[in-house]
Amino acid sequence: MTEPALDITGLTVRYGAPRTAHGSSATPAVDGLDLRIPRGETVALLGPNGAGKSTTVNAVLGLVPHTGDVRVLGRPPAEAVRAGDVGAMLQHCGLPSEARVGEVLDLVRRSFPRSWPLDDLVVTTGIDGLLRRPVEDLSGGQRQRVLLALALAGRPPLLLLDEPTSAMDVEGRRAFWTTMRGLAEGGTTVVFATHHLEEADAVADRVVVVAGGRVVADGSAAQVKAGITGSTITFTAGPDAPLDGLPGVTALTRRGGTVELTTSDAEETLRALLAGGRRLPGLQVRGASLEEAVLTLTTATPIGALR
Repeated sequence: MTEPALDITGLTVRYGAPRTAHGSSATPAVDGLDLRIPRGETVALLGPNGAGKSTTVNAVLGLVPHTGDVRVLGRPPAEAVRAGDVGAMLQHCGLPSEARVGEVLDLVRRSFPRSWPLDDLVVTTGIDGLLRRPVEDLSGGQRQRVLLALALAGRPPLLLLDEPTSAMDVEGRRAFWTTMRGLAEGGTTVVFATHHLEEADAVADRVVVVAGGRVVADGSAAQVKAGITGSTITFTAGPDAPLDGLPGVTALTRRGGTVELTTSDAEETLRALLAGGRRLPGLQVRGASLEEAVLTLTTATPIGALR
């Protein structure tokens, strides 16, 4: 049986005061987290700041002390990293000063037992024309592409990304995810933490929602959204339109002539709205967006993993 790309059991990471004879007063950044990712999946880690996403990525890289078991391609993190099997693009990683992009890339490529051919790596990551540029002269988006090239330099089977498109414009993000899809199609496992939920919805095979250091939902984006009850009904109506007492409605918002209803029973609400032949110009009915689902899951009491 093929080992999964990532197998985490009972991961716990605490920051703060050390453990004493009476227990630990340290704050748990990750609290007994379990996560198993087969090879070849593209997985989004979602949740608010402080949920434990970045700490989990750091634990997989062996950068923080932890308890529990973390296996990367069947090996401890340190062994997998030394073997060049893990590439990482972290949110706060830096580049050496007083160096050119090509010099930094050459240094990193030489550190791996195998490396991605330079010409192909440059084209894949979109850094053509940047090799002779000083790292201090890079824009935010260019810097992110160079960091991606460094993460891929050893052609790793597992790629970890923490807020990878945070400094990119719309065009840069589109190009970045085109690259990620190509890597995934070639068998690379891609795990990324992001606050751009529309990206996760569009590109992830699987969404893992983390809150309080634990997994509170795990499945496809469609499964996570479907696990949140309620729908939104939007239409145009005048300011005097009678909308009180509609069945199932839990919230009503007016923005100019646009009415937005949140309902626990869209069918009953629509039946009442349409009674008597009322017209509803611009009518739209939709389920929860991924953003709404994540907000609900991370602000409510954890309900266990959805699968």
